[in-house]
Amino acid sequence: MPRESLEVDVVFVGGGPASLAGAIRLAQLARAAGKELSIAVIEKGKQMGSHGLSGAVLDPIALRDLLPDFRKRGAPIEWEITEDRLYFLTARKYFPVPYTPPPLYNHGFFTISLSRFVEWLAAEAEKLGVMIFPGFSAVELLYDADRVVGVRTGDKGVGRNSQPKENFEPGIDVRAGITALGEGPRGTLSKGLIQRFRLDSGRNPQVYSIGIKEIWELPKGRVDRGRVIHTLGFPLDSSTFGGGFLYSLSRDLLSVGLVVGLSYLDPLLDPHQEFQRFKTHPFIASILEGGKMVEYGAKAIPESGYFAVPQLVVDGAALIGDSAGFLNPQRLKGIHLAMKSGMLAAEAFFEALERKDVSRQQMEGYPRRVRESWIQRELYRSRNFHQGFKYGLWGALLNAGLMQVTGGRGFGLFHRLHEEPGFARMRKVEEYYRGRPAGTQPPPFNGKLTFDKLTDVHFSRTAHQEDQPVHLRIHDYSICHERCIREYGNPCQRFCPASVYEMVEMDGQKKLQLNPSNCVHCKTCDIMDPYEIITWVPPEGGDGPGWQHS
Repeated sequence: MPRESLEVDVVFVGGGPASLAGAIRLAQLARAAGKELSIAVIEKGKQMGSHGLSGAVLDPIALRDLLPDFRKRGAPIEWEITEDRLYFLTARKYFPVPYTPPPLYNHGFFTISLSRFVEWLAAEAEKLGVMIFPGFSAVELLYDADRVVGVRTGDKGVGRNSQPKENFEPGIDVRAGITALGEGPRGTLSKGLIQRFRLDSGRNPQVYSIGIKEIWELPKGRVDRGRVIHTLGFPLDSSTFGGGFLYSLSRDLLSVGLVVGLSYLDPLLDPHQEFQRFKTHPFIASILEGGKMVEYGAKAIPESGYFAVPQLVVDGAALIGDSAGFLNPQRLKGIHLAMKSGMLAAEAFFEALERKDVSRQQMEGYPRRVRESWIQRELYRSRNFHQGFKYGLWGALLNAGLMQVTGGRGFGLFHRLHEEPGFARMRKVEEYYRGRPAGTQPPPFNGKLTFDKLTDVHFSRTAHQEDQPVHLRIHDYSICHERCIREYGNPCQRFCPASVYEMVEMDGQKKLQLNPSNCVHCKTCDIMDPYEIITWVPPEGGDGPGWQHS
C-alpha cells in the first residue's frame, strides 16, 4: 500500500511539556510576525496526557514566560505549595529534618497532574493552529544524507509474525524542515540520533533513576493541601541513590512514590518491591490509612545533569526536554527545564526557517540560547550533585551541603569525573553477596496497602494489541539463558516494574518469557540490562498506559 506523506515546517516528536511549550512558542512567534507556519506534534499515547507521568511539582518560571495569564486560561493547578517537609526514615522510626535545603524549598510552586497539564497545553497549542496527532508512534528518522528531514510513524495492523493483517495501515512520512525530539527519557529516536552523530562525545554518560508511584484517594478532608513531603533512608541502603515523596493533589488525591537510582549495586534489588516496603513504614502507612489506590505508573528519570547534556543539534533536528537530559536532580524537577528548552529551541527554529537554513551551524542558535539562559545557570549550580553519590548517602549529603556555599563545586572532585553508566555498577550475585543469603523477602501483598506488580499494572490502565510484533527486542537470548542467570540472576525480572520479563521452566531449563502487554513504557530494561542486549522500541500507536491523575 502507498505510504502517505505530510509536509510541515516543524514536527515535534513526543507530546510532553517540552514539545508542547516549543510548539506554542513557535506559533506565537509566527503569529506576531504575521507568518504562517505548519507545526505538528506527534504523540504515541492514545490521548494527549495518557503517557504523562510525574511527581509532580511545577516551578512555574517557564509557564509564566510562555503563558503569563495561565490561571485565567484554566491551567489545571492542583495546589499552591505552602509546606515542605523532609524526613529521614529508619526501619521503624522517622526523624524530621529541621532545615529544608534550598533545592527542596517549594513554597509558591504548584503540585500538578502532569497528565492533565499536558492535555491543557495541547488544547492551548491547538488554539494557535498547531496540529496535534495522538496515537502515532514515531519509529524512524528520515534522512537526506546526514540531514534529518522528518519522521516515519509506525505501521498499524501488523501481526506478531510481522505480516500485515486485514486492518493494516502503513505509517505516515511526516516530512519537516526541522524535527524536534522531545520523546522524554531514553527516547528511541533520540538514542539513535545521539549514537549516529556521537552527540554524547566528551560528556558523562546519562545515569537514570526509576520513579515508581501510585495515586491514592484518601478519606475526605485527609489530604493536607499544599503539603510536600520528601524522605531519605528506608527502604534504600546507603549505597543506593533515591528517596520517597508524597505530594498533595486536589479531589482528596495523594501522589506517593519512590525514586531508585538505576546505578545500584545489588543485582537482586527490585525497585517495585522496595516501593511496596516503603509504604509499610509506620509513618507512610499512617498517612495512607483508610485510603485506596487508584492509579499506578513508573518512568525513567535522567539524573546526571549538567555534564551529561549531549550536543543538542544536527542538520535539521534538535533534542529538547528529558531527551536532552534537562533535569535538575538536586531539585527533583525537570518540567520547567523541559518547557524552557522547547521554547528556546522554537526561537532558534523560527530564525532558521526565516533564513531558509536549517544546517547545524544555523541551529546552533538553540544551544547558544540555552547557555545564555537560566537553564545553564541552574544546571551549573547543581553540576556535581549526582556524582557525590559515588561515595554513598552520607558523603553525598555532605557534598550537597558544601555545594550550597561553593556555587555548586562541592568537594571539588567531580568537574572532570566521567561517570560509568548506571548498569556498569551492578555487581554479580556472587561478588555482591559473598556467601550471604541472596535477596530480600518481599512484603506480603495484601491488596490494601501493598500490591504485586500485576495488580499495579492493572491500575496503570495499560493496554496493548496482543497480536503485534514484540516491542522489546532481545538481541541474544542465549546470554539470558546461560550467562545472565548464572552471573546476575536475571535482574530483568526485578528491575522491570511491570512483570514483562519472566523466567519460566521450558524443556527442563529456565528460559526468558516476555509479557509485552504489561509494559508501562518506563524504559528501565533498555537502561539497566547489564549486557545491553535489550532495546525498547515503540509499540503500535495508541498502546501503553492510560494515565489520568498522574
